[in-house]
Amino acid sequence: MSKATLILLATLAAALTVSAADKKIVFLAGPPSHGPGEHEHRAGCLLLKSCLDKVPGITSVVYSNGWPQDPRAFEDAAAVVIYSDGGGGHPLLQGDRLKTIGALMDQGVGLACLHYAVEPTIEKGQREFLDWIGGAFEINWSVNPHWFAKFTSLPQHPITRGVNPFGIEDEWYFHMRFRDGMAGVTPILSAVPLASTTNRSDGPHEGNPAVRAAVARGEPQHMAWASERTGGGRGFGFTGGHFHKSWGNDDLRKLVLNAILWIAKVEVPAEGVPSKVSAEDLLKNLDPKGRN
Repeated sequence: MSKATLILLATLAAALTVSAADKKIVFLAGPPSHGPGEHEHRAGCLLLKSCLDKVPGITSVVYSNGWPQDPRAFEDAAAVVIYSDGGGGHPLLQGDRLKTIGALMDQGVGLACLHYAVEPTIEKGQREFLDWIGGAFEINWSVNPHWFAKFTSLPQHPITRGVNPFGIEDEWYFHMRFRDGMAGVTPILSAVPLASTTNRSDGPHEGNPAVRAAVARGEPQHMAWASERTGGGRGFGFTGGHFHKSWGNDDLRKLVLNAILWIAKVEVPAEGVPSKVSAEDLLKNLDPKGRN
């Protein structure tokens, strides 16, 4: 091999290293919520962090109980991942925190919201969420049933690299509110909901005439999506993750890990982010929640 070729290979290797280096992922894990094995925000974030920490050039930090007390928490962040309860108790809706996150968005920082964290309120946060991640749960429009969703096909996108079609029982929200015309939004996980998902009475999260009509028509619903913002920022919404055991599904976990790299503007490996999670791993860092 010639000296020129060796120099070229070394240059390419250095470029690849730089492209993934110094990418900081900030996880905001909400306080304990729901019963054992549900809404395990801290354990879920720590599990995803443990997987990402094996990716060369990626560093990550988990802040528990919502908003970080460290004023420098978001310094040099490439992406922020929020896994928490939503609605009026959403950690981003308190005080002027939307402005803080908005400043990060203006700098091109990526944002991912997992499960209940995709729900702001209509009065506060929805406009920003549609801009930042492309979609949001809207009360009296979206619903949150528990059901077995079958994702039989996946779009071609960096987030789906190495991910196989799969099915899993979870609290999959759907009939989400998206940007007008789905502008800049790419559906990632889509399925036609079971008819049983519309059996509940009308309620802010339970049911409404519009969602029943959509399911009756057999309209595919989007449970995960990617978005791009004006200026180059990226967002990701994922409505699963109610059950902590869902993170043990290799394809579901890979999809979310890929998405975190994508919003941080890191090249997703051709076969996706590799990771292994054991049954013992899923028992780590769980909230007490009345356990003996």
